[in-house]
Amino acid sequence: MPFFVSLFRRSLPVWMLFAAGLMVAIAPMRTASATEAHLLIEADTGKVLEAENATYPWYPASLTKLMTAYVTLTAVKQGRITLDTLFTVSPIAASQSPSKMGFRPGTQVTVDNALKMMLVKSANDMAMVLAEGVGGGSLDTFLAEMNATAQRLGMTQTSYVNPNGLPADGQITSARDLGILARAFIHDLPEYEYYVHIPAIRYGHRVTRNFNKLIGRFPGADGFKTGFICASGYNLIGSATQNGKRLIAVVLGASSGTMRAVRAAQLLERGFSNNSLSWLRPALGTVDKLAPIAAAPPNLRDEMCGPKRKHPASDEDDDTVANATHTGDAVMSFLSTGLQPPALRPADMIAAAPAPAEPIIVYTGPTRTGPAIAAAAEADAARDAPPKGKRAKVAHGKRGHGTPKEAKTKSDDPKSKHRVSVTINPDAAAKPAGKHAGKGSKAGTKQAATKPAAATSSTAKPKPAGAKGKPKPKNATTGDAQPAGNPKPRT
Repeated sequence: MPFFVSLFRRSLPVWMLFAAGLMVAIAPMRTASATEAHLLIEADTGKVLEAENATYPWYPASLTKLMTAYVTLTAVKQGRITLDTLFTVSPIAASQSPSKMGFRPGTQVTVDNALKMMLVKSANDMAMVLAEGVGGGSLDTFLAEMNATAQRLGMTQTSYVNPNGLPADGQITSARDLGILARAFIHDLPEYEYYVHIPAIRYGHRVTRNFNKLIGRFPGADGFKTGFICASGYNLIGSATQNGKRLIAVVLGASSGTMRAVRAAQLLERGFSNNSLSWLRPALGTVDKLAPIAAAPPNLRDEMCGPKRKHPASDEDDDTVANATHTGDAVMSFLSTGLQPPALRPADMIAAAPAPAEPIIVYTGPTRTGPAIAAAAEADAARDAPPKGKRAKVAHGKRGHGTPKEAKTKSDDPKSKHRVSVTINPDAAAKPAGKHAGKGSKAGTKQAATKPAAATSSTAKPKPAGAKGKPKPKNATTGDAQPAGNPKPRT
């Protein structure tokens, strides 16, 4: 036995060197076909705990908005603007693609409210409003400041061509650079961290939860931002603090909104677990020392938005694990008794219902306080509400005088283009409207028997119900007989 123990001790360094060499050999193979990138770092020191494809170029999508917020809040801190400064929605801002608030050009919104809408709802129009406002009306000025800030922070793989992350070839970053940006946000703007962990906002009667599913689910989660475009996949920067230790996780290219949160939760859980075998991993240094890879960003459009995907992909992805309700109920029952909830797997954490949180009210117009905030929210809700009767108007449209829904013409059928279907209500033709109208055939027959139609003479016998002949085509759209649909096809 002592012989085998001695042999194991002698061979251990050899096996360690072999394992390290194998990891180094595999790394280039992974980056050659990168479909996901992961990074886990310590917020205080920047020490890299895990990295996979972390320096591979990537499309940032709405993670771009974290830099937009950083530049905006830096301007606030420098006194160039305030959180109460009003910016105006321009036609360019209003024309941005969803996700967005959808305000009309000319609408005014404070910097404070625009930041909340941009970081929680990921509103592309609000990112443009902030960019144009901080840039003094010039988008190019703001973009120049974004790129200069990236270079100053050491984000050497990053370039920006818009402030919201909508698809653009020149909009590039990496997990490494996003980790650097998240650390800078924490250290340079601690008084404004509130904006990156708001659980939900309410505009009018609409409540939007933060797309970052770590918030309210993973213990200690306290930031940051999500993003998605077809080319990049589902991206997430997340942070959490436990026992005074704060970690930052970056996930790029996940397959869904739930999966990016699960991946981040797995990274954070391993980082907080103090794994006793962590000494076997090779030292990775600090995030700024990671060597960039010269390559084109992967394009994941086919995987994310191709025909094989069952549901349309977006940053509002809401797929959940089947046991979400049961898991959420179990956790909430423990919280209600004051006991520590049972340890959950990352997938179960993300599937659980989020912790209850009151949404923050956002609104248009100048800064309000106290009851005036609720009044502003109600005014926004009233202004955005559809007019009364609009639904009925849309239902009937230009189809004529109350055409029954079931009598619509299939206008996209080529054979129906030259047909006019006519629906006749014999009871209505045989009697005037009265208190018994429409109450059944019995009432209709009685009415027809006692009060003849006005068109008949006083001496003629009333016609029985249904005896009226087919109307002439020229009268098909008049009286009680209505066409089943417009004979002309609709576009």
